[in-house]
Amino acid sequence: MAKDIILELTPENAANSQLLLKAVASKLGMSVKDVGHYTITRRSIDSRHGKVRVNLGIRVFDRDEPIADGKPQFTYGDVSKSPPVAVIGAGPAGLFAALRLIEHGYKPIVVERGKEVSARKRDVALLNREHKLNPDSNYAFGEGGAGTFSDGKLYTRSRKRGDYNRVLYILCNHGASEDILFDSHPHIGTNRLPGIIVKIRETIISYGGEILYNSRVESIKTDGSRVTGVKLSDGRLVEAKACILATGHSARDVYSMLLNQQIQIEAKPFAMGVRVEHPQAIIDSIQYHGTPRGDYLPAASYSLVQQVEGRGVYSFCMCPGGFIVPAATEPNEVVVNGMSPSLRNSRWANSGIVVEVRLDDLKSYSKYGELAGVEYQHYLEELASLHGGFGVKAPAQRLVDFVDGNYSASLPSCSYHPGITSSELHAWLPDDIGFRLRKGFRAFGARMKGFLTNEAVVLGVESRTSSPVRIPRNPETLQHVGVEGLFPAGEGAGYAGGIVSSAFDGERCADAVAFYLGG
Repeated sequence: MAKDIILELTPENAANSQLLLKAVASKLGMSVKDVGHYTITRRSIDSRHGKVRVNLGIRVFDRDEPIADGKPQFTYGDVSKSPPVAVIGAGPAGLFAALRLIEHGYKPIVVERGKEVSARKRDVALLNREHKLNPDSNYAFGEGGAGTFSDGKLYTRSRKRGDYNRVLYILCNHGASEDILFDSHPHIGTNRLPGIIVKIRETIISYGGEILYNSRVESIKTDGSRVTGVKLSDGRLVEAKACILATGHSARDVYSMLLNQQIQIEAKPFAMGVRVEHPQAIIDSIQYHGTPRGDYLPAASYSLVQQVEGRGVYSFCMCPGGFIVPAATEPNEVVVNGMSPSLRNSRWANSGIVVEVRLDDLKSYSKYGELAGVEYQHYLEELASLHGGFGVKAPAQRLVDFVDGNYSASLPSCSYHPGITSSELHAWLPDDIGFRLRKGFRAFGARMKGFLTNEAVVLGVESRTSSPVRIPRNPETLQHVGVEGLFPAGEGAGYAGGIVSSAFDGERCADAVAFYLGG
């Protein structure tokens, strides 16, 4: 009969299979030769008490007992002649919705404004090298969405991890390491994600689904109150009795399209701020208490939060061993974001540090109605472009100088490839954001000795943390509150935050579509 045990080991022992086996045997009070096979069910690093340990959850099976892996089963059949469902957006929500629709026996027709991932990689390289932005093919738009060129973090704040196992197994089936099934903070890495996206595409197409690239949606077609399809900007009509709207939080034109069609949307809270970058060695020293990282510990990360003047200031999308990238989607904007390769082996660590923005903070943008938050984002991004020297160069300031209100006469080396320009962010960031950031950084420096240093640099602006808009839907049917057959999904609809939660929400919407069409 399987037994579940918990081990606390040194990083070296946890990484050595023979030493791990001895630890399992010792925990069970038996000899090594009597231990059957085992699987790791959970792995996390604990460095809270001055020493670094790896906590492992282990399921040990008797020698002759078969391993019960608990893997969900995925059954795909030919849907080439099945009823079509339009899926707008090929990010995590859209792609996982498409896979789930195939399981239900429906044909997904995925409409993506950007390019397939190989062509998109060339556009991203051009953006970094020559600072040329393609508004439809960049770090936010294109096959795989913003998740394709990200750290590939797969953890979520939800405590219901079991709900997300399907998503993790699907990623493994398409090339992700099985480590993501048991790591407490799983990630894939920006170098591996494009290949996984290609395999997901191949699965969708091989079972009869379609993906239309370079295709903008011009309108949602209805017969008055019910979806009949979507019209594309080139005049094509995709006929479908249901549509999953999964366009991501940067597709601002989609929000305007919905308003123009009198399809209800609403403003929602979000967050904005800056991205801070430290040498990774500083973060390692702080988090591992001076213990050398060596070959057995990953690049250290952190998670920080502080209440300042009635608003939360917190770290967002922390990327150990990563890079800062230009994430704007329109000319004359500067938006910064972070990503990491699978090994997290760059010499920098970066994180968004952002301030909560509530609807009460947007009174001066009230004339924009439901798009007040979008306009506030746009204002700050244009301001960053102005202070960066236009283009995609980012305005930057040493961290202590930012906190103390001093100009940085020089800047440290930085991973942001398009380049940085010394700028007094403390002077031009809106007071409600800049003031809280400065107090937040002071608090973080008191909590993590060595964090507040001029070896770190602050870049502006981190503005695309989540959607400033929600597309309201019925919590039971997941359909839009005013349009039957329209299913808003993922980050852009205001119901997810990150790869896993977006993918899971896409699956939920596909389940709801199947119930709607089959009812």
